[in-house]
Amino acid sequence: MFPSRINSAKHLSTRQYVHIVKAWVTEIGLDASIYGTHIMRRTKASLIYRRTKNLRTVQLLLGYTKLESIVRYIGIEIDNALDVAEQTEV
Repeated sequence: MFPSRINSAKHLSTRQYVHIVKAWVTEIGLDASIYGTHIMRRTKASLIYRRTKNLRTVQLLLGYTKLESIVRYIGIEIDNALDVAEQTEV
C-alpha cells in the first residue's frame, strides 16, 4: 500500500509508517501522543462496523479469528454483537 521512498521494491516499515503518521498529525495541529497508527486502525474498524453492522467484514479486515475478540477491540455492546453474530455466517 505504501511503497518505500528509499527502495522502490520494498514497502514502508512499521517504524516509517509511524513516523509519517506522527508528522501528519502534528502538521494539522493535533497532539501526536493521542493520535497514532493503532487508534486509526481501531477507529476504521469501528466505523466499518457501525456503517455495515457486519462483524465478519471487520473480522476479515483485522485478521481476527474470534468474534469475541473483535467485540472487545471495537467496543460494541454485547447484546448488539450477539444479534449481529447470529445473523452473520462464518
